[in-house]
Amino acid sequence: MWRRSFTTTSAAAIKDKKWDALIIGGGHNGLTAAAYLARGGLSVAVLERRHIIGGAAVTEELIPGFKFSRCSYLQSLLRPAVINELDLAKHGLKLLKRNPSSFTPCLDGRYLLLGPDKDLNHSQISKFSQADAEAYPLYESQLEKFCKFMDLVLDSSPPESLQRKSSLNEQLKSKLQNSVFWATCLRHAASMGQKDMVEFMDLLLSPASKVLNNWFETDVLKATLGTDAVIGSTASVHTPGSGYVLLHHVMGETDGEHGVWSYVEGGMGSISKAIAGAAVTAGAHVVTNVEVSQLLIKNSSTVDGVILADGTEVHASVVLSNATPYKTFMELVPNNVLPDDYFRAIKHSDYSSATTKINVAVDKLPQFQCCKSNHSHVGPEHVGTIHIGSESMEEIHSASHDAVNGIPSRRPIIEMTIPSVLDKTISPPGMHVINLFVQYTPFKPLDGDWQDHDYRESFAQKCFTLIDEYAPGFSTSVIGYDMLTPPDLERDFGLTGGNIFHGAMGLDSLFLMRPVKGWSNYKTPLKGLYLCGSGAHPGGGVMGAPGRNAAHLVLQDVRKT
Repeated sequence: MWRRSFTTTSAAAIKDKKWDALIIGGGHNGLTAAAYLARGGLSVAVLERRHIIGGAAVTEELIPGFKFSRCSYLQSLLRPAVINELDLAKHGLKLLKRNPSSFTPCLDGRYLLLGPDKDLNHSQISKFSQADAEAYPLYESQLEKFCKFMDLVLDSSPPESLQRKSSLNEQLKSKLQNSVFWATCLRHAASMGQKDMVEFMDLLLSPASKVLNNWFETDVLKATLGTDAVIGSTASVHTPGSGYVLLHHVMGETDGEHGVWSYVEGGMGSISKAIAGAAVTAGAHVVTNVEVSQLLIKNSSTVDGVILADGTEVHASVVLSNATPYKTFMELVPNNVLPDDYFRAIKHSDYSSATTKINVAVDKLPQFQCCKSNHSHVGPEHVGTIHIGSESMEEIHSASHDAVNGIPSRRPIIEMTIPSVLDKTISPPGMHVINLFVQYTPFKPLDGDWQDHDYRESFAQKCFTLIDEYAPGFSTSVIGYDMLTPPDLERDFGLTGGNIFHGAMGLDSLFLMRPVKGWSNYKTPLKGLYLCGSGAHPGGGVMGAPGRNAAHLVLQDVRKT
């Protein structure tokens, strides 16, 4: 559990001074912003509603002895710059690489293992198709090439036009910075060449099914890769633009190895804990059990701080919101202070979700029938992400179609991970923690209510029974579980619509369009208010990029004044 040492000041004490910066929400992005701002010399306080920091990157012991990564559950996207600049290893961050990284069991008795080992990949894919085995390294190489182009975009504030009147000097500086960004992009594009740029555009705009069909012929391989394209969304593999999310397969890295996903010792909360350690060391204050109810606005357009749920006013020169754009502007900003077009754009953005997370405590490892093993020790099939019910892209599409029709998937798509096979700190000896990332579950199902205990239990058992088809006896190993449906994610973690990315990650909601066009550079129509969460560029996932980029912009703006 979290040590209380991160609550370095009381809720009552924070009203006794005017802060340079207040941060709403102690999720990993808010903590990242706090660390950079404090290192830049600002007085900073992070205000977290819950009793525990971390937001969706959190570890909680819900069943005695079992520590769950309740929401996010894997690490790869955390930006190397954040890890290195904040020296997170010194603050306790320990990454546990997975090899193999993926296992897909089949009901016909076959299975597919994939990972960073190229020889393993070739031998495994060859069981299904020699042609696909030869094509797979070429596919990964192309995605890695595209990811190098994306690195520039992820680590930079978007080249947004100036939104307010400014001096001639500021206008010239802004134009120069934007010109440098676009010139760098053009150099990267030129180095790739026209053929690769056309392939890149095809990947961005196409359905994942089209991209994967162009590369491979094997259903189970395409489906295994296809789950990366729809994770956390309501999309089907046939949805245009879903190909972009395939980049997440290799976009991240662990210790410099691209595409290598890892568990985090102590659970995902250890990432937040390490970032908080860096922030506190730099002088930031982190306060839990304090809820912001409204922003303080002066002169109708300038932020002056926040009002807490108990009526306490806390003043600050700058406020950064790590809450979703919807919560920030529809719930925390007073009425009638936002421009109408901005208000409408935020209100009508896509916050839909079809994701449910089930955290399970079990008394033994699942034994997969296709592996023909009958032992209690860890096998390669237990180490990576286990894809249940994903033997073809049509299975994924059918599951998504159920949700479109208003009902939870009859055969859910499940990504199972067992972090306790590598992390011995999160479960009792001989027992295990299992994460189930489940799709697709509509926010308001037409055939029931997520607040109905029997309805919830029925869906959980449906998931366990599906796993039983591949690993007989799994259901009998369950000691207890915690289930977070989309309404639970919204209520408990502030994720509007239950969307784990703070808003859809379609092409109309990325880069210069995130959260809305004209305001992609973390600034907002209210002077002194910035966004630093996943609803801002470059989007969702445990990246730390929005927090880092927003903090750099705030420091630039503060130094101008």
